[in-house]
Amino acid sequence: MSPQKSITPRAWTEMLLLAAIWGASFVSIRMALDEIGPLWAVAHRVGWAAVALWGAVLVMGLRVPRDPRIWGAFLVMGLLNNVIPFGLMAWGQLHIESGLTSILNAATAIFGVIAAAIFFADERITLRKAIGVLLGFAGVATAIGLENLAQFDLRSLAQLAVIGGTVSYALASVWARKTLSGQPPQVAAAGMVTGATLIMLPAAWILEGPIDLSLAPRTWAAIGYYALLGTALAYLLYYRVLGMAGSGNLMLVTLLIPPFAILLGALVLGETLRPAAYAGFALLAAGLLILNGRIWRPRRRSARQGATST
Repeated sequence: MSPQKSITPRAWTEMLLLAAIWGASFVSIRMALDEIGPLWAVAHRVGWAAVALWGAVLVMGLRVPRDPRIWGAFLVMGLLNNVIPFGLMAWGQLHIESGLTSILNAATAIFGVIAAAIFFADERITLRKAIGVLLGFAGVATAIGLENLAQFDLRSLAQLAVIGGTVSYALASVWARKTLSGQPPQVAAAGMVTGATLIMLPAAWILEGPIDLSLAPRTWAAIGYYALLGTALAYLLYYRVLGMAGSGNLMLVTLLIPPFAILLGALVLGETLRPAAYAGFALLAAGLLILNGRIWRPRRRSARQGATST
């Protein structure tokens, strides 16, 4: 495994910007849900993002793939990384706070470690990863509250829906590694949201009725934010930070998103969270920091030490 990159001040700045953009997305999605259904909320998100990302691809002069197998992979990626998680989380936000949604969303990295260990031989679960995953699960359980699952009302179901979305994100990362590793990330992002749009437009039309363009300015502003900034621009910024900081450090973004979402949720939507949500986030953050190697990074014995001990 290659050594983890150090994070430059510029990378930190752009990582914080990315976290702020995504944190505000949770609030803007909840604002749009006051007037449109969750399926149309997702359809607007991926549809307008697709237009913006293909514009970026053209400006960058990147080649558009013609292989039908690549487009099939984009379609599956759009389903796993957009349709399922965006849909589940948008529906979940109808019944739980935006800040809590962002906390549960941070479990994506936990399920990503498990999915990678299942599907890739070079991603086995080490002791450090096992401890990080267990702490992460403890954090999720604490944030949800096991007593709430016993009641199994709409609120508990909404929290489970958000967790289902994080599992889908984890499977999407596996699919991307297996099928899209040779594609420029900007093209992969544009193809992915295009595939998601092809699924979401008919699904929203059939299940929630024809599109309504006579929306309030506040709703259009929310849609414009989470589609163009929170999705299209965020994907481009994500891959930029990935190149500067590396995938291990980029995991820290999931820890930076909830504070922005919680603060904006309180200021804009008047949301308040139970103390258990903050305790769960603390446990989840500890688990992610262990997975990242910032809390515990076991030292490898040198080859010389290994030779003298045998």
